[in-house]
Amino acid sequence: MASEESQSIPGSALVPKIESLRLVGSRTRMQGKSILVVGGAGYLGCVLVEELLSRGYAVTVFDRLFFGDFGLERVRDRIRLFSGDVRCATPKVMEDVSAVINLSGLSNDPTAEYNPEANHQMNTVATRTLGELAKRYGVRRYVYASSCSVYDVGIIDEERDILLNEESVVQPRAAYATSKLAGERELLSLMDESFSPVILRMGTLFGFSPRMRYDLVVNTFVKDAFVKGYITLHYGGQMWRPLCEVRDAARAYVMALEADEAQVKGEIFNIVAGNYRISELALRVREGLAEKGIVADIRSTFEYAGIRNYRVSGKKAFRVLNFKPEITVQESVKHMVDRIREYGYSDFDHDRYYNIRWMKLLEQAKKTIDITGTIFETPAQKTVVEMPPRMASNA
Repeated sequence: MASEESQSIPGSALVPKIESLRLVGSRTRMQGKSILVVGGAGYLGCVLVEELLSRGYAVTVFDRLFFGDFGLERVRDRIRLFSGDVRCATPKVMEDVSAVINLSGLSNDPTAEYNPEANHQMNTVATRTLGELAKRYGVRRYVYASSCSVYDVGIIDEERDILLNEESVVQPRAAYATSKLAGERELLSLMDESFSPVILRMGTLFGFSPRMRYDLVVNTFVKDAFVKGYITLHYGGQMWRPLCEVRDAARAYVMALEADEAQVKGEIFNIVAGNYRISELALRVREGLAEKGIVADIRSTFEYAGIRNYRVSGKKAFRVLNFKPEITVQESVKHMVDRIREYGYSDFDHDRYYNIRWMKLLEQAKKTIDITGTIFETPAQKTVVEMPPRMASNA
């Protein structure tokens, strides 16, 4: 029988071997309990890690490191970092942990639709099994990153254009939103007197992160202004979208972490700064850019382009968590421009800024490495492999 340390999350053949879990690099000795941030090297994760450290928390990060760990470069000597797949979490990651914040999994529609089975395993199955692992090791608080996309009606329909809250009936259709809602339900089913899950449904994030993304609406507008000199509104920008600045979002997780258990146990909160039509958002972005000396035109197209349309209420988070967003779109845009220049993130077309493009690139690279074994190093064994025949392309 396998030891407890070597048990992995049950799932499909997509799940990598447990040996992929490893402690990366050296770290300073930490005293007391730690907050485990799963997905802590990601776009939101590295901002949240810095926020936790600034408040005196010890932090452990568990991340697959698809995008590397450069987003944690400024804090690398102050955290414990494990590299591994969330589907293969072991008790090692729960050592000296007092609470879990789970930001992991596939994080948008394109990646979810590209591999629906991996999306289900990471966003739904692993959410539950990580919760089971936390319970087994006495971790009470588990804050889960869900998504306001569970409210998406997908069409412009005035009769259905209402402000939705945590009690509203949701019937998501897209793979990503469906997996997130299922993850919520799996986690809440584990709740008992010793385990307190908290669900945060996140609005669309925006703003600068050391692990930058340009595939989020506000960030895309800023990128397009730099590259093209104009912002494009699809479908005339009529769609509604709830938004939250990434630094405000990080504060929301800390509030959910620190709130009295009786107030948040088993509760769902929408984390939003406001609801904006995309057309209004473009105007706000243009205003922020203008204050940095960047002139951007706004152009509209009325062609259908994967419409998402929904508005949500953030009153519950304000009332219970005292969550008050502080950063406006314009302020965030100005901050983004400064940081893009400071960090040199002006290679705007690089695949690493776009989740689906980067995943596809890694997948292709793996196929190549599986054949070549090495890049520049001499292979350990002398091998010559005959490749199977393949039909010629007509292109």
